[in-house]
Amino acid sequence: MDLGEYFRFFLTLGFVLLLIGGLAALVRRSGFGDRLAATPGASGERRLALIEVRPIDAKRKLVLLRRDDREHLVLLGATGDLLIESGIEAPPSRPAEAAAPAADSSGTTSGTMGRLIGKLRRQPS
Repeated sequence: MDLGEYFRFFLTLGFVLLLIGGLAALVRRSGFGDRLAATPGASGERRLALIEVRPIDAKRKLVLLRRDDREHLVLLGATGDLLIESGIEAPPSRPAEAAAPAADSSGTTSGTMGRLIGKLRRQPS
C-alpha cells in the first residue's frame, strides 16, 4: 500500500464519522432521541428523578432516586446493585432562596450548617 491509499482510507473514515455525528445531532435536535429514552406519564410530567450521586470509592457510589413522593437510596457497584433504603419520605420542594443557609446578624450561618462548620473549625489539623 502506498501513501495515497492510506490518505484515502483516513479521509473516508473521517467522512463516515462526520456523517454519524451529523445524524446524531439531527436526531437530538428533532427531539426524537428524548422520546426513545423516557416517555412521561399521562399527565406529561416525569415521575422519576435522580436527586444526588455520591462516590464511595473507585467502584461504588450511592445514588438517591425520587419516584413520585418517595426516595430510594441505592448502592451501585461493579459486582452488583444493593437497595439500602426504600420508601423514604421526600422533603417538600422549597424555593431556591429558602434552600440557602440563613445568616444571622453576626455573619455566621445558623442551623445544622452552622453547627457543622463550627465542628470543622474546632477540629485540630
